[in-house]
Amino acid sequence: MFCNQCEQTAKGSGCTKIGVCGKTGETAALQDLLTYAIQGLSLVATEARRLGLTDAAVNRFTAEAIFACLTNVDFDPLRFQVWIKKTVELREAMKGKVKTAGGNVQFAAANASFTPAPTLDGLIAQGQTLDFMNTLDANEDLRSLKQIAVYGIRGLAAYADHAAILGKEDDSIYAYIHATLAELTHGGQDLGQLVGMVLKCGEVNLKAMELLDAGNTGTYGHPTPTPVPLGVKAGKAILITGHDLRDLELLLKQTEGKGINIYTHGEMLPCHGYPELKKYSHFFGHFGTAWQNQAKEFPTFPGAILFTTNCIQRPADSYKANVFTTGLVGWPDLVHIGADKDFSPVIKRALELPGFAADVDKDTVLVGFARNTVLGVADKVIEAVKSKAIRHFFLVGGCDGAKPGRNYYTEFVEKVPADCMILTLACGKFRFFDKKLGDIGGIPRLLDVGQCNDAYSAIQIAVALAGAFNCGVNDLPLSMVLSWYEQKAVVILLTLFSLGIKDIRLGPSLPAFITPNVLNVLVENFACKPIAATPEEDLKAILG
Repeated sequence: MFCNQCEQTAKGSGCTKIGVCGKTGETAALQDLLTYAIQGLSLVATEARRLGLTDAAVNRFTAEAIFACLTNVDFDPLRFQVWIKKTVELREAMKGKVKTAGGNVQFAAANASFTPAPTLDGLIAQGQTLDFMNTLDANEDLRSLKQIAVYGIRGLAAYADHAAILGKEDDSIYAYIHATLAELTHGGQDLGQLVGMVLKCGEVNLKAMELLDAGNTGTYGHPTPTPVPLGVKAGKAILITGHDLRDLELLLKQTEGKGINIYTHGEMLPCHGYPELKKYSHFFGHFGTAWQNQAKEFPTFPGAILFTTNCIQRPADSYKANVFTTGLVGWPDLVHIGADKDFSPVIKRALELPGFAADVDKDTVLVGFARNTVLGVADKVIEAVKSKAIRHFFLVGGCDGAKPGRNYYTEFVEKVPADCMILTLACGKFRFFDKKLGDIGGIPRLLDVGQCNDAYSAIQIAVALAGAFNCGVNDLPLSMVLSWYEQKAVVILLTLFSLGIKDIRLGPSLPAFITPNVLNVLVENFACKPIAATPEEDLKAILG
């Protein structure tokens, strides 16, 4: 196998035997084969669009199948066998429509006529033979950019899928995905063309995050500042982790009146700020943090655990019986909740388990500082900047991970001067989310903007402040210090680049798939740089 798509990749270069995330070589081969097959489908879908033909089922399937290849989503080989077979079925059905409309169905690329092996072992062998990522281009710099495009599209597909679940879609997103994956079957692109391709991915992702924001806020209301208990309540319990607000809503509805308290974990924490979710009285609080302590926290949780989307480690055998998955998440030997979203198995297991024996108070944290809340006090923020009560803003957020080095972000936040504000989002905040940093003029110094996709909110806040001060975003007293882990972070970074945002500090290490020459392009155009060895060095460089 070869996989270098996430930050914790082995030796900072690539996993070649088994993924640090727990992904096997067999699963990696199947993910490569699925991506290859989706390219073939994309060639036909792009030709169909030229003829004015689109297929909503193909669009949704494309996003779901690509999302399934994102880090820590689906590690179940049998599910990939189904994905690959369905891809080819859809490709051939669409070919028939294209042919009837007088279009081209003869493509030079082999994946447009690829026939999957009839057995799982055969599919694994086909995927291993592909060596997909290493054969994207013979030139390492062009290959690097093509990998960025593929990984960016995986992040984009995740946000497009989340938005579609809430009824928000835009065909231009699917058109970009199909056209770009089709283009990557050809050679001959130069550095400039590929740079444009990846920046376009960021631009399209802004639209996807806007759609998801509209879906979240349109369905559940705009988040409002809300204290969330970090302790526990005596009684039966279910913990839900991941990102999916719809799954949380359905779980809350199905557990009403059953004596079960619902706890969030990881990126589900911001859900406590949504009016239509926090109205449930048994939606109690937040348990644990995120990546760094999962191995300790999950086995001690005395209730059922529901995994949605990704950002979770593969569960250990010791507590697998308590773990359930939903949506695209899949591992062998775990009970998966199907499309009917009947959470009865989760509820049954929660009622069988002991739950918490007594109330435990561990204080609270504040959530709910998305754009609507922050812009609601924009006049106070602007006045505080003008009076120099606020010297600088820091956006410290992104992904968390298990690899050492991420304590930098905790130390950075602790050492930010008291006249500076900190905005945070995504699971990276769990390195410091419970720090008591005080306030400036009644506004908390630490503002939780939300999930990773709420980078959209952070961007809107920055744009609004730039408008108020009649300057560009890069001229604001604002610095971005980001951590990355997987492909959603990649596409968010591309979104920031597409907006022309500069001087971003990225860590804890730079992506293994970015070559020195490609890094130079990013440095020259966007002044992107790695975090320094210590927070003090970066704070001194930023604040002087």
